[in-house]
Amino acid sequence: MGRTDENNPGVIGQANIQGGPLMGRGKIVAEPGQNRRALSNINGNRIGVPPCAVSKRGLIEKHAICSSKSSAAIPSHRPVTRRFAAQLANKDQKLCTEPTKPNKIAEDCTIIDVDEYNMSNDSSVPMYVKHTEAMMDEIDLMEEVEMEDAMPESVMDIDSDDVKNPLAAVEYVHDIYSYYKDTENSGCVSAAYMSQQYDINERMRAILIDWLIEVHYKFELLDETLFLTVNLIDRFLERHAIGRKRLQLVGVTAMLLACKYEEVSVPVVEDLIVISDRAYTRKEVLDMEKLIVNTLQFNMCVPTPYVFMRRFLKAAQSDKKLELLSFFMIELSLVEYEMLNFPPSLLAAAAIYTAQCIVNRFKHWSQTCVWYTTYTEEQLLECSKRMVTFHQKAGTGKLTGVHKKYSTSKFGYAAKAEPAHFLLEVRH
Repeated sequence: MGRTDENNPGVIGQANIQGGPLMGRGKIVAEPGQNRRALSNINGNRIGVPPCAVSKRGLIEKHAICSSKSSAAIPSHRPVTRRFAAQLANKDQKLCTEPTKPNKIAEDCTIIDVDEYNMSNDSSVPMYVKHTEAMMDEIDLMEEVEMEDAMPESVMDIDSDDVKNPLAAVEYVHDIYSYYKDTENSGCVSAAYMSQQYDINERMRAILIDWLIEVHYKFELLDETLFLTVNLIDRFLERHAIGRKRLQLVGVTAMLLACKYEEVSVPVVEDLIVISDRAYTRKEVLDMEKLIVNTLQFNMCVPTPYVFMRRFLKAAQSDKKLELLSFFMIELSLVEYEMLNFPPSLLAAAAIYTAQCIVNRFKHWSQTCVWYTTYTEEQLLECSKRMVTFHQKAGTGKLTGVHKKYSTSKFGYAAKAEPAHFLLEVRH
């Protein structure tokens, strides 16, 4: 395009309509000393009207209602040229069905369906605002109904007192334990795995676990370490056959691995060798460590009964006595091979149920316990009855490690409590 004729107002050339040079694309800057004309002085007929929004169902079915304001609403930093005004006018003719008055610029357009536009002229609240508020009220009502369905009135919210405690993770605790419950089977073993072993049996396993409980007590390790140790032993023996002379080596090595996973201060290998009466060398322990972690594919993070014990004890509103009795029950179950038939969450719930029966001397299992453990009293009875029989014979025979541990003042003499014999009574 060549230099335009100044007499032709329809084409924009090198000079601005208002006399300023054109600098860059889309920007019009006035030369020093030259003043721009106020936007209010520009003829509105040249500017035209911005396009209004168009209905989705067509121009005939809906009306575009535009609230108009004065032309002073256009930003002063963006002058309007004749060509731009002509383009706006052309678009306005195509998009807007109703002609708009000159010197008026639409600033706010709201598309309202004819079927929905039932507001009276004196109404101050738009219909879409009313619809939105009604929808939000309905959503709030639905959430309240869901909460009522989720937690019955007879169930206590055990996390309400820990809302301000960041360590309690109240926002995530339900999801965490739902995940534990869904994945607990990944850490379980078959109760028939001992049939695949050629040189060891259930009795040898019981002797090993009972001895490890004494070692755990002597080293003053965390409760988590003991439960993970037993889990590692069972999962390894399910996948790998071992001779009886190396069974104790498997036990001390599993405890070493559990300490590395759970403890802050880990016992050194030499301490485990000494506690084993130097039956194994350091190299044998390290070689067995490699064999175990490779056999288990380094999967050390599995839900054990301990993680459920802490949550379920909170649901039972336990005191120190009930807590010690519950752990006494479940550690007795760790020694027994037959208890592998029950998942970790059920073992924890049954231990607490049995301990409550010992303390109260009658059957007690609240709706709060049912809600948080997901187990009813009937589902726990079989496992609980077996725990009662273990309690009855705890101080007899050769496997007395758990009984000795819980016969001390540190553990509240929990082993001396009277067993819940009434749970074994058969109803006619």
